Amino acid sequence: MIVDDELQEITSYSNTSCNGRQIMSTAQRFGDVEVSQGDDFVATVEIQRGPNNFFDQQLIADLAEGMEWLDESEACRAAVLCSQGKNFCAGAKLDVKNVKFGTSERHLYDEAVRLFSTKTPVVAAIQGAAVGGGLGLALWPDFRVGCRESRFSANFARLGFHQGFGLTVTLPAVVGHQKALEIFYTGRRLKGEEALAIGLCDELVDLSDVRTAAHARALEIARSAPLAIESIRTTMRGDLPGLIRTATDREKAEQDRLLQTEDFREGVAAMTDRRLPEFRGR
Repeated sequence: MIVDDELQEITSYSNTSCNGRQIMSTAQRFGDVEVSQGDDFVATVEIQRGPNNFFDQQLIADLAEGMEWLDESEACRAAVLCSQGKNFCAGAKLDVKNVKFGTSERHLYDEAVRLFSTKTPVVAAIQGAAVGGGLGLALWPDFRVGCRESRFSANFARLGFHQGFGLTVTLPAVVGHQKALEIFYTGRRLKGEEALAIGLCDELVDLSDVRTAAHARALEIARSAPLAIESIRTTMRGDLPGLIRTATDREKAEQDRLLQTEDFREGVAAMTDRRLPEFRGR
């Protein structure tokens, strides 16, 4: 949670327009996350850790708090998730010599479950990389708008690691079981065109148009009846938070186990040295 003096409110005019008029926006800060509400019922949720927007437990907690705030706002019916800098999210911010996923009280995945429990429909604007846990974050929203420069990867196995952030549930739901297996097993990087072809992206536009296209898609949602959208989304998502909780409990246990292996240490060393890893299965 953030304290009152960390929460700042500003009012500004954004560059986004609706039917030719300028949109008044009110912004709230939640740590490194800025949440701006426009008068077209579309909010913008921006991660401000550029250029790579690495995440940790605190950032996901800030995102969850910002989204919970929007859930209570009558001025918001849909949101755009975006990030400053070159990459949407290049993964988790971790000290590879002392990997931690949270405090003794709260785990990173506890905050992920909070995020998946929020009610507002979200469209992600994906520029650059969505890698590892960053891919998990990209699969929390309802839709994804990307570009040719977008890159998607679940590179966990190439690190001697197990996928996390609920990807066990979300990735097969979006691309299908077999394609998810391929992505998990190989850890290979998918470019924007391939992501669009398999449904990982819902729309592909020029890099300069990613946010605008994501806002346009969110605006289409916001123009529908809000009670109907809430009802439909609840039906379609089912018990997604419960599924994410079950999945992350398993993912967390496997990650803790694999952190102790030689293969994980080799995977991290190979990534640091920019070479192919030599795994030994121990």
